[in-house]
Amino acid sequence: MTRFGHTTSLLLFFFFFFFFFFFLQLVFSQLSLNQTTTMNQLYDLLPNSTAQFAPPSPWNVTKDPNPCSWKGVKCTSDNSSITSLSLPFFSISSPDFLVSLCQIDTLEAVDLSNNHLSSIPDGFMTGCGKITGLKLLNISRNKLSGPLPTFNGFAKLESLDLSHNSLVGSINLQLDGLVALKSLNLGFNQFDGSVPINFGKSMVLEELGLSANHFKGKLPESIANYSKLTSIDLSVNNIYGSIPDRFGELLNLQLLILSSNNLSGGIPKFLSTIQNLSQFAANQNSFSGVIPVGITKYLKNLDLSYNNLNGPIPGDLLSQSNLQSVDLSNNSLSGSIPANMSPNLVRLRLGNNQLNGTIPSSSFGSLQTTLTYLELDNNRLSGPIPPELSLCKNLALLNLANNNLTGGLPVQLGVLSKLQELKLQFNNLFGEIPIQITQLQTLQKLNISWNSLNGSIPSSISSLQALTNLDLRGNNLSGSIPVSIGNLNSLIELQLGNNQLNGTILLMPQNLQIALNLSSNLFEGPIPGTISKLIGLEVLDLSNNKFSGQIPDFLVRMASLTQLVLSNNLLSGVIPKFPSFVTLDVSGNKGLINATNSNSPSLSPKKRTVAVGIVVAVAVASVLAFAATFMVFERFLKQFCSVKGHWITDNSIYKSKLDFTKAMEAVSKPVNMMLKNELCTYYRALMPCGMSYCIKKINWSCKAFQLLSPERFVQELTVLGKLSNSNIMIPLAYTLTSRSAYIVYENPQHGTLFDLLHTSCDNVLKWEERYSIAVGVARGLAFLHGCSTSTGPIILLHLSTKSILMESLSKPLIGDFDLGKVIKPSITMGTISAVAGSIGYIPPEYAYTMRVTPSGNVYSFGIVMLELLTGRPAISEGTNLAELALTRTQSIHHDKWEEILDYRLLSDASSGVCDQMLSLLRIALGCIAISPDKRPNAESLLDMLLNVATI
Repeated sequence: MTRFGHTTSLLLFFFFFFFFFFFLQLVFSQLSLNQTTTMNQLYDLLPNSTAQFAPPSPWNVTKDPNPCSWKGVKCTSDNSSITSLSLPFFSISSPDFLVSLCQIDTLEAVDLSNNHLSSIPDGFMTGCGKITGLKLLNISRNKLSGPLPTFNGFAKLESLDLSHNSLVGSINLQLDGLVALKSLNLGFNQFDGSVPINFGKSMVLEELGLSANHFKGKLPESIANYSKLTSIDLSVNNIYGSIPDRFGELLNLQLLILSSNNLSGGIPKFLSTIQNLSQFAANQNSFSGVIPVGITKYLKNLDLSYNNLNGPIPGDLLSQSNLQSVDLSNNSLSGSIPANMSPNLVRLRLGNNQLNGTIPSSSFGSLQTTLTYLELDNNRLSGPIPPELSLCKNLALLNLANNNLTGGLPVQLGVLSKLQELKLQFNNLFGEIPIQITQLQTLQKLNISWNSLNGSIPSSISSLQALTNLDLRGNNLSGSIPVSIGNLNSLIELQLGNNQLNGTILLMPQNLQIALNLSSNLFEGPIPGTISKLIGLEVLDLSNNKFSGQIPDFLVRMASLTQLVLSNNLLSGVIPKFPSFVTLDVSGNKGLINATNSNSPSLSPKKRTVAVGIVVAVAVASVLAFAATFMVFERFLKQFCSVKGHWITDNSIYKSKLDFTKAMEAVSKPVNMMLKNELCTYYRALMPCGMSYCIKKINWSCKAFQLLSPERFVQELTVLGKLSNSNIMIPLAYTLTSRSAYIVYENPQHGTLFDLLHTSCDNVLKWEERYSIAVGVARGLAFLHGCSTSTGPIILLHLSTKSILMESLSKPLIGDFDLGKVIKPSITMGTISAVAGSIGYIPPEYAYTMRVTPSGNVYSFGIVMLELLTGRPAISEGTNLAELALTRTQSIHHDKWEEILDYRLLSDASSGVCDQMLSLLRIALGCIAISPDKRPNAESLLDMLLNVATI
């Protein structure tokens, strides 16, 4: 045998024995019997996945009996013991689960976040306290309540996270025994008392999170004894006084977050001495005085907004090379804007101060690739808009509104290809709107109102296909509205009032919803019929023009309309009867007659002759219209004679009292229409027995339904009809034709929540009713998100006060939940807003994710809560309620938050009612957090509402 052959044989022999022993190790290395038994016990304590609509169990014991292969379970390399359990979103609710897992004495990490645990049992504290290797414990985002337990043992616990629960009481020595604790997060609970100071006797704490609680008193300087601290977050509490100088001794500090408290005094100078400090946030406090020089020497992010700071901005403040974000808005700062800026600056917010001088242009060249957000609004800035802003290629938001800027709109702005919002209103700009502005393909909001712009609206404005809001009010624009404006398919708000526009209105954007304002122009002739196509429009203002003729009936049929302003025109004839929820202003039209007003002025003989002619003409037209309607109705009835109704419900009461033929007759009559949106139309159908039903008509030709087969529609509808919850509208029956689907529901007797809140002037909903409504909607939402159908949980396409129907003044029913199971917005429509959500309720992330989510539903619910709390609609005269609430709560301290609430409820409200309303306001603000990850899930949301102190 050659040397080569001998060597090869030895290698093969070696590899054979290596893999043989390795295989033996795999075969004979397994969990101990105790740990295997414990894991099987934990499996048995998980929710029963065989229950209807329960989520499937994440563990499949039958398929894989080895716990080391189960989801979220981590074992040692030889599979001999379990070292980690990471079980978020497992729907764990049993306290026995906590006790049982402590039998696994080799655990190093336990993550039970985002479950349904309501308490930490004593058995867990004693059992897991003895596990000598346990380093991480996370029970955040559960339903924990009661006081913080005392942690005895837990000798090596380094990280403890109990945030986003409902824990109460003060914190004294409960954590002092945690000698190895490095990271503590108790944020978003309901702790009170003074700020705790005992976090482990060994003083090794590095991260401290106590935000969003009810801590009060001064900042204890003894926190500085924890010299290894790198992060402190005490935001959203009731802490007052100044920042202790001893905090300057925390040389390892990287983050210091003190936002939303009642702190006062000056901004500490020691910020310039902590070399590791990258973020300092002290916004929404009462700090005063001038900003010290040098505080941004090491900082990346500085937020001092909403304080009482005055004096000039230090010359070096914006120039430090590490600086990325600066927010000094809403103070009383004066002087000019420093010219030198950090080349790494991404966001600069200086709005709502008293700054003057011109906008410095010398630094924009160094900000070409970084500056993304620039807000200098509500100051006293003068001079022209610097053309050099066009060098900032990544600029997404430019807000220079409410200043004294002059000159024309720089044509150079047309190269800002990433610009999404341009706000230049309330300045002294003049000249024509440059065509280059219409090249901004990503522009969503354009507001150049209340300037002195002249000329015509450029026809190329139709190129702005991403535009959602256009405001050109208060200028000297003339000529006609270009026909091309009708091609702005994303536009939901068009403000053209207070100009000199005239001519024929040929075409309007079809998806307008918030408002169409053509007031105070030179339009004349009859009200244009093109407006009738704006089926989603909520506010229409045609006042102060020269419109003549009668008020057209199509305005009455615009089901989404809530405000109609026709004042000071030349209109004549009888005022049509509008639905009660429409606010109508027709003052200043001398020729209008109120048909219900018996005191209307009598007609002269000449006018009486004309009136008789009109009556005859109307009578003839009515006969012809009736004949035409009868023929249509006859064809309609013939169509439905062969249509069969299909029952979903098993309730014999409904089956005995619903007549499908009568229901279809009701759908054929416009007078029975209750509500109309982009997807469907709702009708009220009264049966001979006196019971009424709600019929939802879905048009198959709608683009949203074109990928949907009738078979799948019926399948999903049948499943949804078997649901049982007192706060959702359950489908009872359906009828299908080749053109439409008709779904039958029990008809709630009190209309929509929108009607009760915003159209009933005489009967104001009491707070007890509003609280019950909030809890009811949250209960329905938590139920839907917790269901598990064949295609996953039930996520609402949209949630608004118009999609919540009222069975009583305190019992809400969530409607339209069935649409979310049959429509995929990202596939069926060009934009998410065309299907998913009503304007004012759509979460910001939908604009780019094109996907509906549970957290998006929670955002919409937050808006509903704000409506209940403030009495304001989600959108009112172009004002967004979410932005209003966030701005107001950031600009005033907690003790003045009552100013935001509905004044009609506060006049005779007890202190208990006020406290409850303020607690719900906090919850609502959490729901509308910009980041979806920071919003509570529906289950936690319901728990928070139920945990609010009863009156």
